[in-house]
Amino acid sequence: MSQALINKLILRGVIAGEIKYSHESHGVKFCTFTLKTQRLSGAYDYINVLAGNDACKHLSLSRPVEVEGEIRSFNQRTSDGTRLVISAYAKNLYEAEPGDKNAVFLSGAVCKKPVFRKTPLGREICDIMLAVNRRYGRADYIPCIIWGKNAHLASGLDVGSKIGVSGRIQSRNYIKKINDIEETRTTYEVSVSSFEYPEDKKTSGIKPSNT
Repeated sequence: MSQALINKLILRGVIAGEIKYSHESHGVKFCTFTLKTQRLSGAYDYINVLAGNDACKHLSLSRPVEVEGEIRSFNQRTSDGTRLVISAYAKNLYEAEPGDKNAVFLSGAVCKKPVFRKTPLGREICDIMLAVNRRYGRADYIPCIIWGKNAHLASGLDVGSKIGVSGRIQSRNYIKKINDIEETRTTYEVSVSSFEYPEDKKTSGIKPSNT
C-alpha cells in the first residue's frame, strides 16, 4: 500500500431492507438501504449504503448487488450526545451475481491514542481511530480494530502516525444504558487483516477476523 491517501471499499451482498430517500445535496438526490453480506464464519454484517437516487431506481429487495465506493462518516446529534455514523458511499452500484464480498482499503493518520484491550475470551485487540482525508478539506473518521499479536504493535502508535490498512467493514450490536433503560444499538468498524507503516515501509500482516 502506497503513501497516497486511500479510501476504497468493495461490497457484494443482498439488499436487506427498504430503499429509502435520504437527502438532497447540490441538486443531487440520495437514497439509502441496508446491504446484507456474509462472513466466512457464516455470520452476517448489515451495512448502511448511501447512493445516488438514479442508481437505486432499478434495485429491489433481496437482489444481489455490488457496491464500489468509500467509507464515509459524520457526527449525528442525539438526545444523549453526539454519535459517529458510518456508512458505505456508493460511487458505482451494480446488479451482481450471487456471492458475498467485503473488502476495505484505507490510509490515513491515527487521530486518537490507540486502546489495547482483551475480549472476555482472552483475544487481544487494539482499537484505532483513523482519519482519512477527502476533498474540500474534510476527513472521515473510521474506527478500526487490529487483532492478535499485531494489536501490541498497533498499541504503540503515536497520534499522527500515518498507516495503511486493509480488511472488512463489519457491524456489531451493543447495549447502551440511558436513564436505566437499555437500548440495542449498532456500531460499525473495520476489522483489519493487514496493516502497513507507509512512512518507513515496515509491513505487518495478521489473519483476517472471521468472528
